[in-house]
Amino acid sequence: MFLIVGLGNIGSKYADTRHNAGFMAVDWWMKSMNAPSWRQEHKAEVIKFKIEIEGKNEDVIVAKPQTFMNKSGESVQSIVSFYKLTLDQLLVLHDEIDLPFGSLKFHRNRGAGGNNGIKSINEMMGSQDYSRLKIGVGRPPHPDFEIADYVLSAFNKDEQIQLPKLFEKTSDAVEAFISKGLSIASSRFNGPLT
Repeated sequence: MFLIVGLGNIGSKYADTRHNAGFMAVDWWMKSMNAPSWRQEHKAEVIKFKIEIEGKNEDVIVAKPQTFMNKSGESVQSIVSFYKLTLDQLLVLHDEIDLPFGSLKFHRNRGAGGNNGIKSINEMMGSQDYSRLKIGVGRPPHPDFEIADYVLSAFNKDEQIQLPKLFEKTSDAVEAFISKGLSIASSRFNGPLT
């Protein structure tokens, strides 16, 4: 079993902002899979399903914590505990300003790097030794643009055109993580959108 968590903030005000890249990525993946409807569980919207990848069936839980970003760990810890999952079974998707727009980067056992959702998960889990998939949203175009305002702003028109391609790549990356593991998924998908 795998737990795939997309991070974001709840409410229409935040729906299409850079900080919601994790929510947007798992929404895209679930639509492409014709997955069942979201339901409320463990302070999250959750979908549970089986996926067949390369002839192998895997149970997957996809979750979008509904606690706001800075309390994401409450939901993640509750799901991990309830389903008796290990940290090897967890993958968290989130926005990353230190990657150019469209770049992806898997990694494991790293600090929060200023992301309050990751900070909350680390604190609640008592560990940072789990896998993450960073979705590059780039840095503000001007140094006077506050980071907090930037990540809570919408993608620009050029970026919006690229989002389907980005989230298609993200979906493929998640499936590679499930079927092949972190190392192979990293070697295949880390890097810019081409």
